[in-house]
Amino acid sequence: MAVPDARTFDAIVVGGGLAGLATQRLAANGLRVALVEKRDRLGGSSALSGGWFALSGTAVQRTAGVADADDVFLADMVQTGGGFADTALLEVLVARQTHAITAIDRADAWTDELKVSAGMTIARAHLIRIRRLLAHLEREALAAGAVILPGHPADELITDGGRVAGIRSAGADFGAGAGVVLTTGGFSRSRELLDLFVPDQAAAMPYGGAGNTGDGLRMAWMLGAGLADIGHVAGTYGQHPDATDDEHELLTANYLGAILVNDRGERFTDESESYKVLGTAVLSQPGGMACQVFDSVVRARSRPGVPLSDMERIEELGHLVGAPTLSELGRRLGMPPGALERTVERYNDSVAGRATDPFGRTGLVNGVGGLEPVERGPFYAYPAVTAMTSTYGGLSVATDTSVTRIDGSRIEGLFAAGEVVGGFHGASYMTGTALTKALVCGIEAADRIAGA
Repeated sequence: MAVPDARTFDAIVVGGGLAGLATQRLAANGLRVALVEKRDRLGGSSALSGGWFALSGTAVQRTAGVADADDVFLADMVQTGGGFADTALLEVLVARQTHAITAIDRADAWTDELKVSAGMTIARAHLIRIRRLLAHLEREALAAGAVILPGHPADELITDGGRVAGIRSAGADFGAGAGVVLTTGGFSRSRELLDLFVPDQAAAMPYGGAGNTGDGLRMAWMLGAGLADIGHVAGTYGQHPDATDDEHELLTANYLGAILVNDRGERFTDESESYKVLGTAVLSQPGGMACQVFDSVVRARSRPGVPLSDMERIEELGHLVGAPTLSELGRRLGMPPGALERTVERYNDSVAGRATDPFGRTGLVNGVGGLEPVERGPFYAYPAVTAMTSTYGGLSVATDTSVTRIDGSRIEGLFAAGEVVGGFHGASYMTGTALTKALVCGIEAADRIAGA
């Protein structure tokens, strides 16, 4: 049925994070657009993120002498996803990344920070000033005439003859003649959906945007939308159990040379694996916690102000434990006497080639980077848990971002972008691909609706 007495727009975007703001191109193309956001401010999980984007062939890489290529980027994502990701979606992501690069250029949001991180064989994690990028996109949207409506949760998708024709929000109907774009984020804040889809991960510390309760997924699911990658969703290891929503505090000292030990002072995994893989491993440890243990060599590799590597800030927060000796460090952490020293001695033997590492560690991150012994005091530990920072499985979409049913047919008038979408990550996650996906696919959805 037609939408009665609706506030009518050409397109409605549901969710005000990076993917939603990227659709400002709709207004720039002359469409009347409304962006509805359930919270009282925009940003979502994007504003809480560290700001890392995975991109290939950038000026930052060329300046740093890093020879990356699109086919290597694609191959790394396929490998990281364990063969479960939709290659057609990944190919579009790589081909359209120039749109993201252009948007970052316009926002003047680049930094010079570049590194190898989870899932990469080449340094392609670019640190972007994420809040500057978000603010710039919001200004562009408003300047182009988009209507932004905070405090408007979307409750239901309205259909007309099988086509999505609008949304119901806060008791009012909003019509969308050209389409609705779901950019509602994931379900990291929904214990109900975590228990349903990934019960083994439900004990992870809730994190991500406070509005990430799976709204878009539920609404599209009611219309028969298919799902992708849902069963692979995993928490991220590296957050202090006392961290708050006010500060992004993840630390990955293991990618700089630290080892992970449980509360018995024992190693239990290959520390160079993706922090999603490590997240699952840590959940199975006593108390669901593990300490990143390192020496003064790794401590000196801290990058103040750089997310994932800022040990100064973590020390300011009182979350870094230090001691002059391993014995004293173990005592302060409550580990059995002598356990930490024995573990470090065995690890150092494997680094020196006197023994084989029982967990197969050969590099700092994803097998890249030379290992060094943990031997130069003082010594440090960062106690950390697994946090559900994002849920990288979600709705199934076609390469043009239209939402598809379980049989592959399209739900007419419905598009999706960002964390609400599955198919891009498969079994694991490359650092920075979530933000890249949000920006690229938000722009793609806008172009498809506008016919650009």
